[in-house]
Amino acid sequence: MSTLVGNADDVQLPPVETVSVRQHVKEIPKGVQMIQAPQFWEQGNYGKGIMIAVLDTGCDAEHPDLRERIIGGKNFTDDDDGIPRVYKDYNGHGTHVAGIIAATKNGDGVVGIAPEAGLLILKVLNRQGHGRAEWIAQAIHYAIDQNVQIISMSLSFATDHKGIHDAIKRAVDNDIIVVCAAGNTGKEEFRYPAGFNESTSVGAINFNSDSAPFLTMNNEIDLLAPGVEIKSTYPLELAEDKSIPYKILSGTSMAAPHVAGALALLINSCQSAEQFNRQLTEPELYAQLTKRTIPLGRPKSVEGNGLLYLTADKLLEEHLRQHPVNVSEYA
Repeated sequence: MSTLVGNADDVQLPPVETVSVRQHVKEIPKGVQMIQAPQFWEQGNYGKGIMIAVLDTGCDAEHPDLRERIIGGKNFTDDDDGIPRVYKDYNGHGTHVAGIIAATKNGDGVVGIAPEAGLLILKVLNRQGHGRAEWIAQAIHYAIDQNVQIISMSLSFATDHKGIHDAIKRAVDNDIIVVCAAGNTGKEEFRYPAGFNESTSVGAINFNSDSAPFLTMNNEIDLLAPGVEIKSTYPLELAEDKSIPYKILSGTSMAAPHVAGALALLINSCQSAEQFNRQLTEPELYAQLTKRTIPLGRPKSVEGNGLLYLTADKLLEEHLRQHPVNVSEYA
């Protein structure tokens, strides 16, 4: 997570790790593979028709992996004299997050979890990675009014803020699921908005299935997703080589968008004619998400329901076919 937002003061929290990419990129990133997203693509679920609001530092709308995904945006910060239509990313964090969610499957660069989803870019953090609570609350209300299905927030602050909490509760009441990064303090404490019960709080894990040492732990964590050494898109103007606009970042900021993208795939699948054939409520969608996790045997304050693994329900079905449960004794 690259940013921290307080009630009135704005404070910066840099990424835990930043690594440059110096070679041509053409891959499905490890995190996308780890959560089993390609298996959902095989079923025709790419996030098409799903709109995800990304509240962050803006986005590079000219990035070759993202320009087809951005369906609109608005600036809520003091960058560019506060002009609403200018949501350019001068920081890099927002573009990286956007790529994890929905980088287009175009045969080059990286591929996001939901490569056909639409991104509504809501800039709530300025070029320094600083934001104000009122910017975030306003952006959440705007996202609700734009009828998004998912809100993704890779940011945190230390204390409860009523305006943001009320906005999140309104989103959930409108059946919008709100995904938040748990925090990078490495302590057992609450960070917000992930700490609000209505938020879906995401912790980070590495590719060896070890919990990230920087993870903020508490009993509001809902699940884990990849958040260490994540390769994704980066603004052309900030890349060391414009022909290689990618970077590797670590933080719970990188874990949360894995979940936001996965939710777009789940909505495609669960609301299809073969499944529920209707719009799911926020609690129903949350239940479908947690159904697709794998417990890792760690305290709930570290892993919540476990690691996001989109084919977990199929693994359980196969296990029960091979090892049927005998319930006849209760007849």
